[in-house]
Amino acid sequence: MKNKRHMNANYSKLRVKVFFRMLILIFVSIVTVEILYSLVQGRLGEGLVGLLQNVFHLSFEDALSIYESTFRNNWEIIIFATISVFFLAFFYFSLSWFTKYFNEIDSGVDALINVEDKDIVLSSEMASVEQKLNAVKQTLKRREVEVQLAEQKKNDLIMYLAHDIKTPLTSIIGYLNLLDEAPDIPTEQKAKYLKITLDKAYRLESLVNEFFEVERYSQQTIQLEKQDVDISYMLVQMPDEFYPILTPAGKKMVIDTEDTIMVCGDPDKLARAFTNILKNAVAYSDDNSTIEVSAKTHDNIAIISVTNTGKTIPIEKQKAIFDKFYRLDDARSTNTGGAGLGLAIAKEIVTLHHGQIRMQSENGKTVFTVEIPHNSHEG
Repeated sequence: MKNKRHMNANYSKLRVKVFFRMLILIFVSIVTVEILYSLVQGRLGEGLVGLLQNVFHLSFEDALSIYESTFRNNWEIIIFATISVFFLAFFYFSLSWFTKYFNEIDSGVDALINVEDKDIVLSSEMASVEQKLNAVKQTLKRREVEVQLAEQKKNDLIMYLAHDIKTPLTSIIGYLNLLDEAPDIPTEQKAKYLKITLDKAYRLESLVNEFFEVERYSQQTIQLEKQDVDISYMLVQMPDEFYPILTPAGKKMVIDTEDTIMVCGDPDKLARAFTNILKNAVAYSDDNSTIEVSAKTHDNIAIISVTNTGKTIPIEKQKAIFDKFYRLDDARSTNTGGAGLGLAIAKEIVTLHHGQIRMQSENGKTVFTVEIPHNSHEG
């Protein structure tokens, strides 16, 4: 509100300046007409007649005759011509003065295009436009930095994934060579080698999928196909999906939700968002712990919380956890960390539903909270 008043004050300054220039125009016009009228009425005639006598050495009668034939008898033409010239000159001057602002704006836009480091400076009357141009400049600069950081993270991640692919691939080749070179090894040893090879092949497949995930995310634009979605029904089915990865570590997932929570949204995209959040909770929760999922409504907003027990996430990492290609663990530790896209995609989907997602981590408890309005087509 304060900025709006400030911008209005700046435009008011421009209006006042234009107003006073118009007053000057009117005043000068009146003075000009008065001078011409006085000239025609003869109040200045004597002076002009005397001037003609002195300059051209004429008699009074000759000078008066020239004055009357030149000025008094043609006063309408003289006034019209003088006022026309005056107005044309002043109009041209006014246009030049006013187009100066467009030239300043044009220079400001050029500064945006050329990405100049210095701030854009306009006339004081154009302060609001100056503020907006500088705000756009700062926004473009910030987005450029964000794009560069995201691209760098993506490139680093691809490099790390390429490096990590070598490890399972080397193991697969090594154990297959052993099986090929020693076909008569004991059955128990052969089964062990096959089990290790299969595990490494699965890990290799996971890494390759991460490559595709990175590429898909770099090129895609998420589009929503909205319909009525029961969030409760969606959530209660999640534990079955995660059972194969929960059981080996003694983990379990508990769902506490109201019977029916309806929102207007894209069911596939919302399922993907919740799946990504739950995958993160499963990956970073302690063994033999419980992942708690709750869902309720408040003020026509669906509120979904996912709580897991594990290491507390440092404050500095909490700020970046929804960034693209950000991985909580070290980038080379790919056993738990994925491509660093799950939470970024979840945030994008929630935002497209006019909702919000936030995270809080303290005392070994990490909570992800998603809020989606029931009518998510509304702001």
